[in-house]
Amino acid sequence: MHPALLGVLGLALLGTLHAQDSVPVQTDFQQDKITGRWYTIGLASNSNWFKDKKHLMKMCTTVISNTADGNMEVASTYPKGDRCENRKSLYIKTEQPGRFSYTSPRWGSEHNIRVVETNYDEYAMVFTQISKSTGSSSMVLLYS
Repeated sequence: MHPALLGVLGLALLGTLHAQDSVPVQTDFQQDKITGRWYTIGLASNSNWFKDKKHLMKMCTTVISNTADGNMEVASTYPKGDRCENRKSLYIKTEQPGRFSYTSPRWGSEHNIRVVETNYDEYAMVFTQISKSTGSSSMVLLYS
């Protein structure tokens, strides 16, 4: 991907955080096409946790697969210290294609996930609104 395109997508990531109430979902989203291996190449968030930890973060690998009941399993592997950490999440489909929900068993936070834009082969932009008892935050991931 060209550096200029990455810069434009990065600006789009940040802009999406400011317009979170009107975040769109990919038109005619095709869940079967987004499955496979993706690499996180961009991440933006307005959460305090992210602001404190972003200097420690490294690129992770994510594998998206469909479950028999139509949900998506999202398995991420990322470096943490001298080892790799694996995390699996089950994204529950909603009535709107491209929109999912997830509840963190660890933190109890509710995640409203939207696939904002993808061409299914080169990039995918995913927006997440996170709500927990201490407040809410937003996160945007750019996969390639």
